[in-house]
Amino acid sequence: MIGLIARAVPAAPKPVDLAVADAFVWHPVGDRLQPVPKVNRVEMTLLQGIDRARDTLLANTERFARGLPANNALLWGARGMGKSSLVKAAHATVNQTLRQEGALPLKLVEIHREDIESLPVLMGLVRDDPHRFIVFCDDLSFDSDDTSYKSLKAVLEGGIEGRPANVIFYATSNRRHLLPRDMMENERSTAINPHEAVEEKVSLSDRFGLWLGFHKCSQDEYLAMVRGYAAHLGLVLDDERLVRDSLEWSTTRGSRSGRTAWQYIQDLAGRQGIRIDG
Repeated sequence: MIGLIARAVPAAPKPVDLAVADAFVWHPVGDRLQPVPKVNRVEMTLLQGIDRARDTLLANTERFARGLPANNALLWGARGMGKSSLVKAAHATVNQTLRQEGALPLKLVEIHREDIESLPVLMGLVRDDPHRFIVFCDDLSFDSDDTSYKSLKAVLEGGIEGRPANVIFYATSNRRHLLPRDMMENERSTAINPHEAVEEKVSLSDRFGLWLGFHKCSQDEYLAMVRGYAAHLGLVLDDERLVRDSLEWSTTRGSRSGRTAWQYIQDLAGRQGIRIDG
């Protein structure tokens, strides 16, 4: 009988050693934080064309790390313009300063979009920890039949306990309001009180005190990204050809963005036999 009970009741998760890494991935099955020894990121200085968003998010992150008031942040807008890269770069930059001061490092915890409903469990695990945490969800959005956004709303501001003081939530999305426009229009046309129904949906984004918009870059901004990457990696190519080739690369892909610039640089580095670490 005891053996049957032991098999039926899952074992309590082993406590994670937060000293082993600065970044973790949340796995709700087993309530587990998986350490990420090496985060896939670029240096802050390489993020071009997003100066205002960069400075704002960095300042918000540093205030939070020092125990000062700070806002949940929603980074929304064009694809490939460095939204998630900025979150990871801000985390690394702030931690560099904290370590120089001998302070506890800031922890970055990535939660996958499909695991949003488990946010309350994650919050409960880290609530009493001495570290401070950025809980980060990349490419966050909700479909018309998805109700898990209510869990996010409750965690961000609502509920009896509210968001723990040592946790802040950062998310990236292609949508400013996280929900598709046709979903909100449908609510408006079918609800008994259309205004209240739409407000219920839109108010999710209002839980983020900081909205940072990312827009398609100009040709000059795109070329600045290409030149910055090339110089950082020591790639040798005369500027006229670098401009011509990188613009042709963006034309064949139908977009100019930081991601497109990096993809061109990867191709160029490969042709020149230069390895890229990380």
